[in-house]
Amino acid sequence: MPAKTVIVGSSIGLHARPAAIIAEAVVNAGVPVTLSLDGGEPVDAGSALMIMTLGAENGAQVTVASDDESALDTVAGLVQQDLDA
Repeated sequence: MPAKTVIVGSSIGLHARPAAIIAEAVVNAGVPVTLSLDGGEPVDAGSALMIMTLGAENGAQVTVASDDESALDTVAGLVQQDLDA
């Protein structure tokens, strides 16, 4: 599965607001996307709750994976943004 590693841009990490925005984008894309921390188990990026279980703080490296390149790029872009701004 194609993957891209990005840095979490949200100032306080992937908490409820950024997780909800990312999950909504995945649901709208209609394809599977996963997120994982280095060496960690991947979680379903279509679930805000699962994203929050990563505990990804600002500056953490997160790997985004999906067979759909458009969804991969969209989610990777969202993870890198400060979605709290």
